[in-house]
Amino acid sequence: MATEVVMPQMGESIAEGTITKWLKNVGDHVDRDEPLFEISTDKVDAEIPSPAAGTLTEVKFKEGETVEVNTVVAVLDGDGAKPEAKREAAPPAPEETAAPAETKPAPLEPAKVEASATVDRPKPVITAEPPRPAPPPAPLHKTEVKTLVKKSEHPSGTAAPPRSPDSTEVSAEDLRRTKSSPLVRKIAEEHGIDIKQLEGTGMSGRVTKNDILSYIESGVTPARAAAPAGTSLQPAPPDAVAMPPALPIKAAEGDRVEQMSVMRKKIADHMVLSRRTSAHVTTVYEIDMTKIAKVRDENRDAFLERTGTKLTFMPFIFKAVTDAIRKFPIFNSQVTGEQIIYKRDINLGMAVALDWGLIVPVIKRADDLSISGLARAANDLADRARTKQLKPDEVGGGTFTITNPGVFGGLFGTPIINQPQVAILGIGKIEKRAVVLTSADGEDYIAIRQLAYFALSFDHRIIDGSDAEKFLAYIKERLESGQFAI
Repeated sequence: MATEVVMPQMGESIAEGTITKWLKNVGDHVDRDEPLFEISTDKVDAEIPSPAAGTLTEVKFKEGETVEVNTVVAVLDGDGAKPEAKREAAPPAPEETAAPAETKPAPLEPAKVEASATVDRPKPVITAEPPRPAPPPAPLHKTEVKTLVKKSEHPSGTAAPPRSPDSTEVSAEDLRRTKSSPLVRKIAEEHGIDIKQLEGTGMSGRVTKNDILSYIESGVTPARAAAPAGTSLQPAPPDAVAMPPALPIKAAEGDRVEQMSVMRKKIADHMVLSRRTSAHVTTVYEIDMTKIAKVRDENRDAFLERTGTKLTFMPFIFKAVTDAIRKFPIFNSQVTGEQIIYKRDINLGMAVALDWGLIVPVIKRADDLSISGLARAANDLADRARTKQLKPDEVGGGTFTITNPGVFGGLFGTPIINQPQVAILGIGKIEKRAVVLTSADGEDYIAIRQLAYFALSFDHRIIDGSDAEKFLAYIKERLESGQFAI
């Protein structure tokens, strides 16, 4: 018995996935739940397990191809038999002569209707009523042929008549273009772009992020749709429509050229989009982590024995951040049009560096977790990110992101906001430095302390500089106190 393998729905907002690698070849035996192929989406890279045991008899898409969700990508034969020979398409039905007015013609069989939808001119649609003489129909428009083909697949087996040019119904081509991801529709809405006016390069003519970003970069002034009565439409930002296209670069002799991976292209799209969307500002604080380091050293062994996971600096930082967000909820918000949405749950994104790129798994409802709960969640997500075992809902829904370039030795950077969030915190290297302190009696002295730079990038559209300073100052106070329950 044959089993069809489809492109899975990797999250509510995911409409397509790119096959990055087939882990089995045609003819190989596959066990149930054994990894069959790898995919990359806007949210996550993942290994897709086989839905059943059997022999891989057919692969319908090659590596690197992008496929809509629920599309059949492979076929398994549960009996291990060879793939069945492809059925030959039914020959086109012969032309039928018009029946006399008093003769009631027999209905077309489904196979004949399907065949009639593939020719350049439509076949006469036979109904229960006697046909009336009519002039030969004009050739169908391209979109009308597509619509007729689609209608012929209806269980009723009847084809719909061609749509008249002045019909107000949405064409199949328009439907394909508007059926884009929520991110693409949001970009179009923010820049006043009618997606139906763009030529999509995605599956079935879908408009992709690259399509709409390239359109914006081209500097073409978008044709704005008329706003409903009683509403106002904000003009697109000048830099969004007047940005010149990037100059083409040619490789010189001896240069090595390699194609971007799917993940790298998505990272590039997200970074450029974020810089265009948010008014980025970064503020940097130096924070004394000496007391946290002492608490960590005192509890490291007992913590590992009790929880089965290592105690790092990050759970303390996560806890300080969630406490700060409770006090300053604007940092846990999102912008939509002229409205600010304050998110109820605090979902912390934690950037994880991979050998092939970067991914941001999310600790859901992080403010409800203790230090041990945060440590277990963070270590588990990081481990599964590196082995491509994350689920789609574990990389979506973040409301605030923390990135830790300090693990590589960096002192600080100016991180780019992870859209649609409004802030991101970068943690620099925690290292010993000489610092001037003041004793209780007012005397200055030099001491060795464990210090780190914390860089907060925030969206200046809705967050004022004073709020950013208060937010980071609270985190500094919280961490330097060292008062955390382990």
